[in-house]
This record gives sequence, C-alpha cells and structure tokens, in this order.
Amino acid sequence: MSTAVRVRFAPSPTGALHVGGLRTALYNYLYAKKMGGTFILRIEDTDQNRFVDTAEDYIKESLEWIGITPDESPWNDKGSVGPYRQSERKAMYKEYAQQLVEAGHAYYAFDTSEELDAMRERLKAARVDNPQYNAITRMQMKNSLTLSAEELKSKMDAGEPYVIRLKVPRKDEVRLNDLVRGWVMVHSSQIDDKILMKSDGMPTYHLANVVDDHLMGITHVIRGEEWLPSAPLHVLLYQFFGWEDTMPQFAHLPLLLKPDGNGKLSKRDADKHGFPIFPLQWKDPASGEDVAGFREDGYLPDALTNFLAFLGWNPGTEQEIFSKEELVDAFSIERIGKSGTKFDINKAKWFNQQYLKSKDNAELAHYLLKDLETHGKSASKETAENVVNALKERVTFPHEFYTEGIFFFEKPTVYDEQVISKKWTSDAVKVLKLYAVALEKESFIDAEKAKVLLTDVLEQEGIGMGKVMQALRVSITGKGAGPDLMEIISILGKDEITERIRLALDTLQDQVK
Repeated sequence: MSTAVRVRFAPSPTGALHVGGLRTALYNYLYAKKMGGTFILRIEDTDQNRFVDTAEDYIKESLEWIGITPDESPWNDKGSVGPYRQSERKAMYKEYAQQLVEAGHAYYAFDTSEELDAMRERLKAARVDNPQYNAITRMQMKNSLTLSAEELKSKMDAGEPYVIRLKVPRKDEVRLNDLVRGWVMVHSSQIDDKILMKSDGMPTYHLANVVDDHLMGITHVIRGEEWLPSAPLHVLLYQFFGWEDTMPQFAHLPLLLKPDGNGKLSKRDADKHGFPIFPLQWKDPASGEDVAGFREDGYLPDALTNFLAFLGWNPGTEQEIFSKEELVDAFSIERIGKSGTKFDINKAKWFNQQYLKSKDNAELAHYLLKDLETHGKSASKETAENVVNALKERVTFPHEFYTEGIFFFEKPTVYDEQVISKKWTSDAVKVLKLYAVALEKESFIDAEKAKVLLTDVLEQEGIGMGKVMQALRVSITGKGAGPDLMEIISILGKDEITERIRLALDTLQDQVK
C-alpha cells in the first residue's frame, strides 16, 4: 500500500455542519496539502433515523464557500476507492462483520430492548456505576456465545432479528500513540461490546469507519476530541482484522470551548452570545427556524479560515494573518495543542476587519453597490470606491459599508442631539454660514482644499477649530463621529455639502446656544 498521506473528513448528513466540524475539515485539508497528500470527503450516512435530505448539499456548499476542495468525494469521484457514501457501501460491511464472527472476535446477539433494559436495571440494583454489555454480562444474555448450536440455527433460520457485537477481551490493555496527546492506554474492561451491525443490516459508525479507513488507505485520522473514547475500540478492530501494520495514526483535536472557557461550545451558547455556529445559514427542517451562518453575517471565507486555523493550532511565531498558501506551509500536527480553546468571536471579527482592509476598493465597492441596489439607490463605481475607501478602517463586515455610510447617499433628517446640545453655538453657526459661501465660490473641491477653506474662515473669525468641527460634521452627516470629514466633503462635492449645511442651519435655527 502507498505510504503517501491520505486523510479524510467524514461528516454525517444529520444537520448543519458545526463550526467545529469545519475546523476538522480545515486541519485535514491543510495537512494533506502540506504533505503533498490526498484529502478525501466521505459521507457517513449509516444512521438513517437521523438522516436529513438537505444536509449533504449543505456540507458541500459550506466547503466550497470556505475554499476546501476534496480530492476525492461523492461529488468528485476521481479516486479508485469509492463509493464515498457509506449507504452505497452497505453490502461490504456485513462481509467484514461476518469475518469477525467467524474469527471469534464478534458474535450474534438476539436480546430485545426489554431484555437489555432489564440487564441494566439488575446492574444498577447491584450498584454497578456504568451498566454495560461486556465480557461479564454477555454470558447472561441471549447471544451466540450462550446459545447452543441448535438454538442459534433455529433463530437464524426463523429470521429472528439480531445485531452483531464486538467480542472485547476481558483482560487486555489497548494502547495507541496519539499525535496530539501522546500515549493513550485503556483497559479492555472499560470497553463494552459495541454493536457493529444493526438489526436493519446497516453498520454502526465503529465498523464502517474502520473498514472504510482501511479500504481507502487512510494514513492519518484527524478528528475531534469527542472521538477519543472510541479510539481504543477502533484499535481493537484493526487488530482483529489483522490490519494493525497499516493502521492510521490518530490525532484528536482539542475541544472548542464556550467564550468563558467553561464547557464545550454549543448552538445554545452561540445564540446566547449572538454569533453564528454554522458556516452558512441553515433552515432547521424540524422547526422551520432559520439559523444564522457566518457567510450571511458578513464573514469573509479567508478570514474565517484564518480564525479557525488558530483554534487549537499556532505557528510558533507572532504572525497572525495567513493566506491559505501560508497556512499550508506553516501547518503541522506537532503544533496542535491538547487543551480546549475558547471560541472568541471578537477575534473572528478582528480577522474579518483585517481581511476587509486588505482588499482593494474596487472589490469592496461591489458589496456597497449591491446593497445600494437592494435599497433602491444607486451610485457610480467611482463614488462607491471613494466611499469604501473612507470607511474601510471603521467597518467589520461588508454590509456596514451601506449601514455606516448611508449618509453619503441621503441627506440627514435627524441630527445627533448630544452634539447639537453642546456644539451648535452662535460661533459654529457663523462659521458654517461663511464656509457654505466659501465652498459655493469654488469650481472644484478636494479634501485638501476643503480644509484650507475652513481654516481660512476660522482664522478670519478668530474661532478655534475645536468649536466648529463637530457642528460641521453633524450638519453634513447627522452624526457626531465618522470617517475623515474633509474626505467626506471631497466625496459629496461642494454643491451637496452647501445644501446640507444650509438645510441644517434652517432646521436647527431655534437650537443655537
């Protein structure tokens, strides 16, 4: 078998893709590209009871949006190890489960749900902390280890429902060397006889996962910490199949924690703090609720990628802003931490700001022009580029070019009351009147000329700049703060500025202090 790196991301189509799953996909992708290997996307749809029709398309669109392209997948079947949906591989799993039964590593179990409940109640009554079907209790249950050959044949011939369970050794130590956590050792008495094949003929996650990873030549299993308790069971399966020499290396990623660091991040936490937890907006098929997504909230895919990369990994340098190519070059499993990492949405916003600021004005203008059209307004491409240039240091999300810059396209109808109460003085009114006259006489105005004219008027009247600037700003924008005022004047032009100043003077004439 080839020693080239082959990794996989294997989501279940049971709902929206959690941001933790997106990080797992990213780490697998980065490692594959760093090592010149192959990144596989496999859909693990063996749990038909939880299957959601739209979930697979959602996973595909999410990965496409963030720029993670699998080398092999259900949608790009270029490999020779497909199909890439477990539901399409159903027949082979039974063969492998049967192989384990024949080798004495698994057995048929015919216990009903009532009998299983009764077993658990007996164990609880005996003060057993963790009641489970294991090396001890299996001998008191209805399975091929306790039934006679005749009884077993009779049940099989009659088509009585059964599951296939793994026969976990009673006294054994299972060891694996995790690439993130080091050596993990679990005594087999802590592992129950997991079901490998359900009564409906579908495999469980444990069997299908190990069989598929082996057949697909997976060399590294990079997955979330929540799967660490299952790893010893998977090691046993590799041993029982005789695949131990080609068993993949495991790397279990640290948990994503709540913003306060107290517990695993959940959708409830995201809702509470007002941030998304899914890459794209998701319509919950059960409730019909539309759940927010990072894309719809205005996060850029490159910014989210950069943010996710730092949730558990660090480059060992002071660099924080990485292109995807730089992340590939810098990424290593050795620099993934063991401890859970807080989900700091403010850091995600910071990344978004940095990526917005790095984009050229023509690209940013596209967002503004689209929002203007949505709201029934228009502007030239040149004006849009000038507006985003004035605002790009002050916004976090693309939609804020419109919301924060609406004053560029509408005269103010209300004025900041706090500014008016403190700064709308007779001195300010005098300067504004003279400034409007000075602007009117000019044939052209830019930011530098606008400042010179204002300075000339102030010097002529012997009034300081500080007594006038906020009043001038509020007369033009309606707000007490914003981007560079001279730049605003340059963008709007002398005629529009003159109109706005005089409109404010008329509107606020009774409020002069």
